[in-house]
Amino acid sequence: MMNTQHNEYPNVLDVSHVQTILGIGRRQAYELVNSGQFHIVRVGRRIRISKNVFFEWLNGKEA
Repeated sequence: MMNTQHNEYPNVLDVSHVQTILGIGRRQAYELVNSGQFHIVRVGRRIRISKNVFFEWLNGKEA
């Protein structure tokens, strides 16, 4: 079951947030963020996603 209450998440998400929101496993979450379907930012080895960008993607809006 997807949990899409935006306010409980920080403005910048990490892969574990994506995993929780979508209810998917860690491997699937990493595959998704590396798929190029939405903009991510790499900070060293860490991957960050704008909450707005992610939820717009999730809701089917184009960037």
